[in-house]
Amino acid sequence: MSDQEKGEIPGESADKEDSPQQETAQAEGEDVPQETNNVPDEAQGDTAPEQVPGESEKPEEGRLTGVETTGETNVPVESEGQKEEATAEEEGQKEEGQKEAVTDTEEGQKEEVEAEEGQKEEVKAEEGQKEEQKVDEAEKTEQEHTGEDVKAETETATTKQKDEVVDDEKDQDKLELEDKPEVDRAPSVAEVGTEMKKTKPEEKQATQVQQPPPVKTKINLDATATVKFVLMPSGQVVTLACTLGQTLLQLKEHFSNELKMPVNLIMIMHDGKGISDKSTLADLGVGPNGTVQLEMQSADPVNTPIKSYRPRQEYHMPDVITVRVQGDDGEPRDIVVEIERATKKKPFLGGFRHKTTGVEYHNASAQTVTKPRPVSNIERFCRDTQTVQQRHQRQQTTNDTSTQMTKIGVYVSNMPDKLLIPGKYTTADDHLAMLLRKIIIIQKYYRRWLAKRYVHKLKQDKQRRLEWEKEEEIRKKKEKEDRIKKEFARRMNPKNKEDFDLLFHALEKWRQEEIERINTTLEGAERKAALCMLLDQETQLLAAIDRHKLEAGTENKEMRIQSFLEKAAAPKKWKGHDGKLTEMDTPYTIRARELRDIYNSINMKYLTQDERLDVLLTLKHTVKEHDCKLTQEIIELIDREADLLMRGVKETNLDGLRKRISTLFLQYIKTPTFNPESAKLLKVPQDPSTLRRNIYFCPSCNSYLPSTEFSLSSNSRYVGKCRRCGKTDNDARVRQDFSHFRFMLKSLRKSEEGYGDGSQIAFLLQENDLQYLVENIWNSQSILSAWEDLYDLMLVRWDKHDEWSPWNCVLLTKEEASAHDRLHSLEEGYGHVFIHKVKQKHTLARNYFSRLPGMAELIRKRTGMRDIQSNRGPSVAGTAVPVQQKA
Repeated sequence: MSDQEKGEIPGESADKEDSPQQETAQAEGEDVPQETNNVPDEAQGDTAPEQVPGESEKPEEGRLTGVETTGETNVPVESEGQKEEATAEEEGQKEEGQKEAVTDTEEGQKEEVEAEEGQKEEVKAEEGQKEEQKVDEAEKTEQEHTGEDVKAETETATTKQKDEVVDDEKDQDKLELEDKPEVDRAPSVAEVGTEMKKTKPEEKQATQVQQPPPVKTKINLDATATVKFVLMPSGQVVTLACTLGQTLLQLKEHFSNELKMPVNLIMIMHDGKGISDKSTLADLGVGPNGTVQLEMQSADPVNTPIKSYRPRQEYHMPDVITVRVQGDDGEPRDIVVEIERATKKKPFLGGFRHKTTGVEYHNASAQTVTKPRPVSNIERFCRDTQTVQQRHQRQQTTNDTSTQMTKIGVYVSNMPDKLLIPGKYTTADDHLAMLLRKIIIIQKYYRRWLAKRYVHKLKQDKQRRLEWEKEEEIRKKKEKEDRIKKEFARRMNPKNKEDFDLLFHALEKWRQEEIERINTTLEGAERKAALCMLLDQETQLLAAIDRHKLEAGTENKEMRIQSFLEKAAAPKKWKGHDGKLTEMDTPYTIRARELRDIYNSINMKYLTQDERLDVLLTLKHTVKEHDCKLTQEIIELIDREADLLMRGVKETNLDGLRKRISTLFLQYIKTPTFNPESAKLLKVPQDPSTLRRNIYFCPSCNSYLPSTEFSLSSNSRYVGKCRRCGKTDNDARVRQDFSHFRFMLKSLRKSEEGYGDGSQIAFLLQENDLQYLVENIWNSQSILSAWEDLYDLMLVRWDKHDEWSPWNCVLLTKEEASAHDRLHSLEEGYGHVFIHKVKQKHTLARNYFSRLPGMAELIRKRTGMRDIQSNRGPSVAGTAVPVQQKA
């Protein structure tokens, strides 16, 4: 601990060995001017050293020789002779100084003394303000109930600042007084304050020791401190760890990003006072590892109040990331990587531990599915190697030769003779070895050519594969974008039942999310108010959907009418033995076509008066063929419109009359008596005897409807609600969207028709049955890649040799299904664990759809399909379906 913290003056013991002149000049208190003796007690209290809690007030023993210990200060003990000698020396020095002083310098000294008095008063005022700040800080520290360590650091920093101010003033006074004579040199305010620290009020002869200027400590601006921000007026406390060099402007910018409000509207205060933006935490007196509390409020609390601070959420990795890699050609390319989130804990595959750091490293497996090796259709055979079996055998052939030599009587010229030198003899083994080397060289070059050709082919195949994958990726992306755009268009302009189911499903999903958010964030009255507001919003959205329904109903009604007229007027069609399509018109179809043209004519707009009268006259002659109440009413309305047209009535006033004529004529067209071709298109049959067959009662709407108006699931035991009541109940409560499963069921039936083996069970399933199979059995994802987009998934046969059933299917993507269909055997493509997993799901499906086999067998008996063997069907025998009594 430093001398300042102990309450002692730094350099006290070291300065006692200074020159005798300094000790004599500062020994007695009689030379101190009157202004110095009249220093109030407040100044003494400001310069008095503060006692650190927990330390003793006693000075260190053995620090000064011959110092007597008193209750407050340490006064050196001197003998009476020494005091008299010191007094005599001082008086002599005073007289000599007064004799040598110059009259001109006295006036300048007086002016300097007056300036010093003004400085003393300013110092007194500053010390008073510091004392008040000190009291305020102490009270605030007690109110905040901070720890003893924080309080001690604050008081120590305040004492250091005060001592530095006093020491600086003391040094300035000493420099000014060095140029003056010793007679007129008066002690500075800092010296007086230091003297009053060391002596009692009544002891004026204590020896004052000159202090050297203290060394200022440098603050480490990289050190951290704890800052508590109190958000006004909510009172929320936000704690941050900041460096001492951070400015208030940087803290404002940080909170501006977090609170989403402008920087100029954030005000930061300390002890109720504003702080400059350029001020740092070190300027506020915060030490390393210290704590400070700041208040934060808005400059415009009415319009832009400070919101509650919410810490940032943890980072969540997205489902899809883009990675840039370098290809074989050196060009970078982007690859879309899909992140699979495992639903179970990763298995431990081994690892190792670092001996020095102790960090454990675990082995892991890749998520990429192993690419199956394609099965080759080329027939292969084993054969021997091309090495030749050699056998050595010596042979000696006969060769007859003759020679001619020079002799007596015979001369043979030797001019054309050549001198031959025998070369190296080559044995048969050497010759064979040379041939072998040449053969090896030829084989190396040939194999090199084969390898280059194979590598070139691989490069081409790879390039084609990459281009195909890129095209497939673009195609999938485009299909997904088109599907999203189509769904958005269906939501914005719903036309049919599927569009409104999608709209109600989106509304229900939004309502569930809002209810969950309200229950988690609000309580009490606020929660009830939010739920009421949510109910109002839901009511408004339902009203908007009903308006869309009315508009769609009007358009669909016109489309249904046109479809009815087109079907009635269509000619009879059939295919001949040569595959050509034959069409034939009957009198009934010709009659229906004439009625269709007249109906379209009376509904045409922007006709002239003559054209309208011509159409009305044609209609009148057509309905006159039959005399009944309906035709009489139509003729009466035609005459009325013709009369009004002749009178010059505006067409806008005739809209109601024309709609009545159109409606009555449509009723005329739908009557089988006037249009026989419409009899087969009416829902209600004309023969009453047909109404007694396949009619069931709907308990919801209390209506008797045909069997086609009821949707039966595969395991239903009784006939429930009709389709219309089920749709109304779904729109009001459940709001499920079966468009995904309807699309999947359509794809399944289309693929089963392609096999052509008489599969029946796939055509018995309904949308809710397929929904249970996909969601509960297969968890709405591919069993191989865990892909969850239902538009990319399809149910295919597990064993393609047996017909499709819930216990002989597997949920895969389209690419996986294509590869699965090319397998000749399941064991060669899948492992035993995977096959066992699929078998378990088949068992669950068999237990739920146990009634389907009986239904399929009943259909086979009725249709007489005996060509399908019974051993290839499901092993679980179904039960007969009870037939509900007819009404």
